[in-house]
Amino acid sequence: MAARQGTPGLGVLAQNTCGRSEHAHPKLWTLTIGYRYQPSFRHFIGTVEQKQREVNRNQIENIYHLLDFSIERQLTPRWSVSASVPVLFAHRNQLYPPTGKYVVNSFGDATVGARAWIFKPPTESGDNISLGMSLKLPTGTYNATGLAVSQGQQIIATADQSIQAGDGGTGFAVDLQAYKRTYFNSELYFAGVYLFNPRNTNGVSTFRRARGEEVMSVTDQYLFRGGIGHAVPKIRGLAMSIGGRIEGVPVRDAFGGADGFRRPGYAISVDPGILYARGSYTFTCNIPVAVERNRKISVADYRNHTHGDAAFADYTLIFSLSRRF
Repeated sequence: MAARQGTPGLGVLAQNTCGRSEHAHPKLWTLTIGYRYQPSFRHFIGTVEQKQREVNRNQIENIYHLLDFSIERQLTPRWSVSASVPVLFAHRNQLYPPTGKYVVNSFGDATVGARAWIFKPPTESGDNISLGMSLKLPTGTYNATGLAVSQGQQIIATADQSIQAGDGGTGFAVDLQAYKRTYFNSELYFAGVYLFNPRNTNGVSTFRRARGEEVMSVTDQYLFRGGIGHAVPKIRGLAMSIGGRIEGVPVRDAFGGADGFRRPGYAISVDPGILYARGSYTFTCNIPVAVERNRKISVADYRNHTHGDAAFADYTLIFSLSRRF
């Protein structure tokens, strides 16, 4: 279980900690390629790990590679517009009926949006806050299938919700990023995004028998991170960061219903990273390591007096490369 939405890029962190000024040599366009690798196999009910799954070798493993291509156009020093398209390459071994191995290679849900800085950059202090809003379009495959076995017969079954490239809903995301200079050439940062998905369910069968879990839910998602970045002495353009990160799926959406099958919960991670800026290029690498995972009780679980599980990752590998031109 993980949020698919990403937080805004930490471009100002590069500017303030690495001494790179985007405003001294303004560029109109920024092209970014992001990559996320996440292997999920540790099962949790609440915050309790189901270690017997690994002992009995009946854990379910998800592996996904997520590429994200985005482009941003600077309209004024304060305003910009952007668009992004993710591409998912995912694999899942499913041991409960219908048993099978599923592979999903597909475009995900595209987004288009705008962002504005509260204070006109560059500010004298280097501190600033930006607000963004984007529209998420249902361009991704949300009903991918695979060859499975049920009651001794081969059937075409729906791939699990966790590896579907899209969710079938039109939504909107609100994001915020903030920076504040502090002592010793360091920078405090915060970035967060919340995806609102008003659609209740998408009508895709889950092949589950529990009451209320027959079709997939279209869920909200959230991701928040914050910490401190510091320029590495004697290496111009290089900075290191350390912070915290929480991402997840709520039990109930902010708007619309919460029927259908979902795995609500969250993962809290320690989020170390490096950032290197040179010329028109910015490279970032983060490896969030989970310290708490919680599979919460869903609406269907409440109704059925049960508590389902979810598979979480120990770590995530995240890269991004941006070029301004």
